[in-house]
Amino acid sequence: MVMETVRMIVESLNAEGESLIDRVMATVRNRISSRVLTPGARLPSIRAFATSMKVSKSTVVEAYERLAAEGLIRSRPGSGFFVAAPLAPLSLAEIGPKLDREVDPLWISRQALEADDAVLMPGCGWLPPGWMPADGLRRGLRALARGNAATLVDYGPPLGLLPLRQLLARRLAPRGIEASPEQILLTESGTQAIDLLCRFLLKPGDVVLVDDPCYFNFLALLRAHQAEIVAIPYQPSGPDIGAFAEALSVHRPRLYITNSALHNPTGATLAPLVAHRLLKLADRSGLTIIEDDIFADFEEMPAPRLAAFDGLERVVHIGSFSKSLSAAMRCGFIVAPRGWIEPLTDLKIATSFGGTGLSAPLMLTLLKDGSYRKHMEAVRGRLAKAMAETALKLERIGITPWLEPQAGMFLWCRLPDGVDAAELARKALARNIVLAPGNAFSHAQTAGGFLRFNVAQCVDERLFREIAELMG
Repeated sequence: MVMETVRMIVESLNAEGESLIDRVMATVRNRISSRVLTPGARLPSIRAFATSMKVSKSTVVEAYERLAAEGLIRSRPGSGFFVAAPLAPLSLAEIGPKLDREVDPLWISRQALEADDAVLMPGCGWLPPGWMPADGLRRGLRALARGNAATLVDYGPPLGLLPLRQLLARRLAPRGIEASPEQILLTESGTQAIDLLCRFLLKPGDVVLVDDPCYFNFLALLRAHQAEIVAIPYQPSGPDIGAFAEALSVHRPRLYITNSALHNPTGATLAPLVAHRLLKLADRSGLTIIEDDIFADFEEMPAPRLAAFDGLERVVHIGSFSKSLSAAMRCGFIVAPRGWIEPLTDLKIATSFGGTGLSAPLMLTLLKDGSYRKHMEAVRGRLAKAMAETALKLERIGITPWLEPQAGMFLWCRLPDGVDAAELARKALARNIVLAPGNAFSHAQTAGGFLRFNVAQCVDERLFREIAELMG
């Protein structure tokens, strides 16, 4: 009896001294909180769970008994154990691997959105207010205020303002994307566009491919939709095609989300040959691709667009004016196959009802009167100058750009050996500096030695002095 007790105690600890019973209990709790197991669902059998967790049956029995004592699950004699508790509120922080808060995909956004004027924000993903066309926005708002009162107080039409959709169709043509206004659905942002497409295309447990690194909010959105994320290494010319092909064969993903032009966070541009091979693989495997193109107007020369090569058969194209015109007046769009627009419109009504009632006519006014074109010409010039200056200043303190972007606002940079980006971000925040650590963009957690810099937010010399001191 004594030997049996000792055996159970030894068995209940793993190599780090962690209780295996606690680990089994934590796994069950996580499956319940992330909606993998819902109220009334049957838990895996003791034998099956012991095998999958690589523990003994007695460990699973004890874990189940403790969870039953907590009221989280209940036993039905002869039938097994079942989820008893009501669902806890969905916590995005609990879905996916545990991360230091400094590298959590939502951490950067929260810190930047809550920052005041005293905080430096090289880690944020938007232009400073002084770079935005505030005077043009004021003129547009005054013009709308003198017009039809319904514009100020009413919902917009389900698909969005027709004249703006017509103009967007004309603006897409030079990028090789042929779409009618009936193939365009206005949304409140690029983020809402991706959310609607995920609602339309995914069910919990579906596999989605992302670039590694990728825009961190892709990861947060996919976790909210309970997708299984598979990361594909990203190279200067696009995703690693060998790894992409292997992921298609092994995981049979439902979806791939990417930026083809001015990739976030790397600033890379998709090469035509990589785009061609990517689409051939997608076609053979039945893969759908969401092409996030919200930085299109920051380009000097148009890069290849997957939607142009594909003809909107497997590729869905999205855009937004949040980064170029105004984050306060939200306006984005989806360009999709004709048969998708009707169900996507229903989803939009179900989740936000109207939307874009005021922002869409304001965007139309600025796009038509020439002020947007002049504004973006100035922005591109300022960004080119800031890109060169920021890269030089970073290199002086030992931070090396991964590549030289053709345009845009982002520099993806390698830190000196031995410097951890998350720890640097933690220290920088204490000095009112918000950085963007690499692992926030990496599902595989392979970018711990990288930072993303927004060159438009790097004009203050204090930034470089502080970072150099923190790294020293």
